[in-house]
Order: sequence, then C-alpha cells, then structure tokens
Amino acid sequence: MAEKSLKIYFAGDLFDHKDLAGNLLLAAAIEKYSDNRYQVLLPQDGECEVANRTSQTIRDADFKLLFNSDLIVANFDGTDLDSGTVVEFCFAKMMDMPAVLLRSDFRDSGDHTLPDGEPWNLMCSHYPRTCVLHLNAMMCYHRNRPADRKIFLENFYAELARKIIAKLDEVVKAPSWLKKTDFAKQFQMTLNAVGGGVKSLFPEAERQKFIEKKIASGLFD
Repeated sequence: MAEKSLKIYFAGDLFDHKDLAGNLLLAAAIEKYSDNRYQVLLPQDGECEVANRTSQTIRDADFKLLFNSDLIVANFDGTDLDSGTVVEFCFAKMMDMPAVLLRSDFRDSGDHTLPDGEPWNLMCSHYPRTCVLHLNAMMCYHRNRPADRKIFLENFYAELARKIIAKLDEVVKAPSWLKKTDFAKQFQMTLNAVGGGVKSLFPEAERQKFIEKKIASGLFD
C-alpha cells in the first residue's frame, strides 16, 4: 500500500469538557507523531457544521464522516461502553474498516473474568481487522507528571499517540474479508441498513467516485 494519509474516525464520548479537550489533544498527537500518515476526523467538529440540527441530521452527519474515513479508533472507556460508539463500531465492521479499540480506563467491568474476555460486553470483542489497546491512564499520568503542566500534556499524549499509531500500523496490514469486487454492493447494503437521510448524503452522481476512491485506498484485497 502506498504511503499516504489515511483518515481515522475517532469514535467516543463527547459530552463534557474532558471528552472534548481530550479528543482534540489526542487527535493532534496522533497526527504529529505519525508524521501526518494518519488524519483524525473528530465527530465533535463535524457536528458543529450540521444545519437544521435534529437528532437525525446529527446522526446522519456522523455516519457520513464515518463512511468517508479509512479506519476507526473507538474509545472503549467507562464501566459501560457509550452506546453511540458501539453502533459506529458495528457499522464500521460492516464496511470492513480496520479498527483500534482504545481503553485507557483501568477499571475492570464487563466479561473480563473469561479467559479471553475484555473489560466490556463480550459482544463487542473478537472482530476481524480489529486490535485492542489497553492503557492505564493513571500510570501514564504518574510516569509523565512534571512540574510544568505544558510539558506534561505533551509527554502524556505523545505516549498515548505512539502506542495507538503502532496498533494502527498493525491493523492496516491485516487482510480484508471485503473484496474490491464486492465493495459497491456492501456499501449499498450498509446505506440501506443505516436508513435515515444518509443515502441522500451520498448522491448517485458522486457515489461511484466515492467507491473508486475506497477501492484505490489499498485497504481491500
């Protein structure tokens, strides 16, 4: 696959100042430490541009951003996973998008007691072209905590970003189950499954160019 910038959909909570600022800082770090091999698309930015804001138009805009991405990083923090993030991850898997499941939360929950379990519901585990990255945010904080808070932020997010980039590099090399010859049909099925107004965001006149671009990405066999 040619060296070029791949777009990442960053799925996760965006409900408070910690979510919003943390997403932004981590996105910037991923781009910086990957030398811009990865470009992070934040739903919180895309939602700011939605006109006639309703639950459906915001949802549809998020799906458009997701489908225009090459990969997904899903934030799987929390004692219970964010339901919107899980939905986005599932539709990303319908399109065979390489995925990194990121957990920086050190708490145990879900089905972690099973031999191959993760700290979330088992129905969110064991998908193709998906890597799991467990980080302990508190330990990372302790390792990087200096007197200078600006230096701390740089070092803290640099550590997280480098580990995420390593997983992204790994998962993009995984073989695809969705073949180039089947991509157009699968995309149409996914649009039908999503429903709402998403199909209108991919007009027929532009859809073929979109499909050709996806096939040319090098992510599908």
